[in-house]
Amino acid sequence: MSGPLAGRTVLVTRPARQAAALAQAIRTAGGTPFAFPALAVEAVPQDDLSVPLARLAESDIAIFISPNAAQFGMAAIRAGGALPDAIVVFAVGPGTARALQAQGVGGVIMPDGQDSEALLALPQLQEVAGKRVTIVRGIGGRALLAETLRQRGARVDFMECYRRLRPQADAAPLLARWQAGGIDAVTVASAETLHNLAALLGEAGRPLLAGTPLFVPHEKIAGAAFRLGIAQVIATPGGDDGLVDGLVNWFRNHP
Repeated sequence: MSGPLAGRTVLVTRPARQAAALAQAIRTAGGTPFAFPALAVEAVPQDDLSVPLARLAESDIAIFISPNAAQFGMAAIRAGGALPDAIVVFAVGPGTARALQAQGVGGVIMPDGQDSEALLALPQLQEVAGKRVTIVRGIGGRALLAETLRQRGARVDFMECYRRLRPQADAAPLLARWQAGGIDAVTVASAETLHNLAALLGEAGRPLLAGTPLFVPHEKIAGAAFRLGIAQVIATPGGDDGLVDGLVNWFRNHP
């Protein structure tokens, strides 16, 4: 196969349902994706969301923090009714915005960046005193967004509609391929995914992970990777296009 990633095999660690688009983008660039999901995602039971859904119905603003939040959140919202007509919807980044648009949600506001800091810099979120905000997310997560909005006078609730898990996966086929020189790059989309991957690989995989270029969409994930002892960490622009561009640029300069 021809293309700038020809002859390169790229480890894709996204949850199984979310890996297809990146895998196809790698193939389009001539590379070979190797899927090994290091994160699993499952919905919170609908019965556990009755209170958050009631609060969402009274909210002025809804903030979806990930594509998973868009997928699982909108499924729960539709099962319990619909988004309020007057609610203003924000997405943390273009991937989340696209996921919301795929769910039929229009008029989504998003920042240029892809994190809470970029979202909080939007002019629409500066004057929120007295507003009710629902943050749609998975169980747990960063506190910065909620804390800052509360400091600005908003009433903030969470709708935690999914949970992240470490998959039960057999790493032996991956390790065999890697030990034979068959993995040229690793991609991860979160620090949690990276830590899960390290745990699934075990001691046998530690030097392989440490010695393979790792591509991440955010500097915070890069920091976690450096702390794990990974020697080459490349922070790329967000989204599949940004990640593939990062891979192409790297291998163009490191033939």
